[in-house]
Amino acid sequence: MVANNSIRESIRAAEGRALNVYFTAGFPSLDSIPTIIEALESSGADLIELGMPYSDPLADGLTIQNSSKIALENGLNLKILFEQIAVARKSTTIPIIMMGYFNQLLQFGVEGFLKLASERGIAGLIIPDLPMDIYERDYQSLFEKYNMTISFLISPMTSKERIEQADRLSSGFIYVVSQSSITGKKGDISEDQKQYFKRIEKMNLKSPRLIGFGIHDHKSFKAACSFSDGAIVGSAYIRALANTQDIIKTTTTFIKSIKQNIL
Repeated sequence: MVANNSIRESIRAAEGRALNVYFTAGFPSLDSIPTIIEALESSGADLIELGMPYSDPLADGLTIQNSSKIALENGLNLKILFEQIAVARKSTTIPIIMMGYFNQLLQFGVEGFLKLASERGIAGLIIPDLPMDIYERDYQSLFEKYNMTISFLISPMTSKERIEQADRLSSGFIYVVSQSSITGKKGDISEDQKQYFKRIEKMNLKSPRLIGFGIHDHKSFKAACSFSDGAIVGSAYIRALANTQDIIKTTTTFIKSIKQNIL
């Protein structure tokens, strides 16, 4: 099983250029999960963020919403997802973080979910709609029991106190949301965003920071890395997968285009 401190080890090893790649489980096809995980690891991704398709996403843009809809139509459920993760784990060691919504854990059973995720070698979770106060009061001990990390999100609107709370409670990394909007936005990093990143940087937080939302090419990845420990790419990779007949080749080309000379 992959050690669950592997998230921070991988971020450290990337020396400020950690690339975390998101993809939706069950997209583009039901059985593509092991192939995508293997392709991302061999292509040079540092972390994988594995999205659990959900019918009512809160923060996802149209690209990821559509991929979730297709994944659910393909028949993806958590039982199949865990089975495919087990297959992928026979040949991969890259840290995998599962991202989804708290209702999915509640319906499965929180402790049962954490136990199975740990057994399958999942390194951590991102649950955007799980309030930090409720996590600390009701679930932190369970996460620790199963050696499961959690990464909380902050945004330009998050108060200093809440940022410090996220830093204290995050055992994976802090997910720095680059903008107050849904995922999938394109464009250069603005001056306002740079000032926000600099403000977070000056807080000297103990947790590693990865910037997400709007990171879609080499330029935005490089810019994000200059203010953090790395970045998260999601919608751009989903768009690449949507138009491919060769997942391995497409993934290799995509990762190379993001990292380029900073591999």
